[in-house]
Amino acid sequence: MNVLTRTWERLIAEKLEAYGKTEGQRWRPKLHIAPPVGWLNDPNGLCQYQGVYHVFYQFSPFDPKGGLKFWAHCTSRDLLHWRFEGAALAPDEAYDCHGVYSGSALVEDGQLSLYYTGNVKQTGDYDYIRTGRESNTVRAVSVDGVQFEGKRLLMSNKDYPEDLTCHVRDPKVWKQDGRYYMVQGARTAEDKGVVLLFESEDGEHWNCLHRLETKEPFGYMWECPDVFQVDGYTVLSISPQGVKADGLKYNNVYQSVTTFLDGDFREAVVREDFRELDAGFDFYAPQSFQAEDGRRIQIGWMGMPDVDAYYTNPSVEDGWQHTLTLPRELSVRDGVLCQKPVRELDDWWNFFIPFVNTYSGVLGDCFEVAASGTGGEFWLVLAGGLKLSWKEEEGIFWMSFTDQRLGAGRARRGRAVEKLTDLRIIVDVSCVEVFLNGGREVFSTRFYPDREEIGVELRASGFDGRICLHREGM
Repeated sequence: MNVLTRTWERLIAEKLEAYGKTEGQRWRPKLHIAPPVGWLNDPNGLCQYQGVYHVFYQFSPFDPKGGLKFWAHCTSRDLLHWRFEGAALAPDEAYDCHGVYSGSALVEDGQLSLYYTGNVKQTGDYDYIRTGRESNTVRAVSVDGVQFEGKRLLMSNKDYPEDLTCHVRDPKVWKQDGRYYMVQGARTAEDKGVVLLFESEDGEHWNCLHRLETKEPFGYMWECPDVFQVDGYTVLSISPQGVKADGLKYNNVYQSVTTFLDGDFREAVVREDFRELDAGFDFYAPQSFQAEDGRRIQIGWMGMPDVDAYYTNPSVEDGWQHTLTLPRELSVRDGVLCQKPVRELDDWWNFFIPFVNTYSGVLGDCFEVAASGTGGEFWLVLAGGLKLSWKEEEGIFWMSFTDQRLGAGRARRGRAVEKLTDLRIIVDVSCVEVFLNGGREVFSTRFYPDREEIGVELRASGFDGRICLHREGM
């Protein structure tokens, strides 16, 4: 541990102690990961190590509007309740001095390795796209899963293909067929988003093996790439920047999409049949991992870069901003990648209120509305100003804020849904996640009720279901 590392630890500890003496609990969710103070963005290093789930995330502890990035660290036994373990990685070396950017974890032989991008911005008159930026690939290791040491610089700009800009980042690493593989997102000199595939024999020395790209440009930068197997399918997940809106699709500032790769991923050409992972306002930079029981679990950032001109998060007033999504189990049904909340959530609810067609009442601040049927219309209003609705004759599911204060500037998002057979709506204080038709379509948003008790008005012709709650002592 160098002097700068110790200094960062002291400053963060002082910040956390000072913040602990203030309120800061308004809108803080019960089940979603949120920063104790400051700013949160991309989930990183997701894994299960020695039976414990680990989630790291981009963390700016000194400013809720962002700033110098660290990796914060949380652990859990049940994927629902998380313990904050502090800042695992700090920008304390020459190759990461302007930020410990996103990356991943690799569990192997009793060791947990973290791979990340070390960001360096040189002083001068640079655009920081084609000049002035260093994107360094770095590895840190841990045996106990808490203390990370032995940082090592693995690659720098000179090790990437010459036709790229300085934007190469977000290494995702895995081991397959006795070899190590890594994907990184990149922006070419012609402003085309691509994914670089690297190969290694030892996890430290890497060669660029292949480039995953579409024939025609799909955005100018592909961030946070992920390649994984689900139910016999090879999935490519990316977060592209610079994709234009297309009707109901691609209406956020940036997107998160997936497609299936045909054949060997080491030689594949990327199909252009991308599907958005989430149709809501707040979802970006997802990452997945394989749990010890074989499940493929994904977590996304329940936020969005560069949206201040459109909508905001009032929790900034309380000294913190953003959350992660609930962990989601991934599966493929009828050729579609589906998402659903992890099964641990089902066992946590212990009090149920059944309903048929209608429900009206005031609930707590953490609950689930689950419904199924063959009806022709669904209509639900939360906290008097977030409307979730669908009519069979129209064939569109809408997430609409009728109260702009509640949505802090968020307005309307929709998705074509021809038939609605089932849905799950999870509300957690200031987080709402909606799963339709077994998770074929998903909407995520933040919202900001002005009171702890949340009103629910439901009209659902031809649907019945239940409201699920957790009550202590039951």
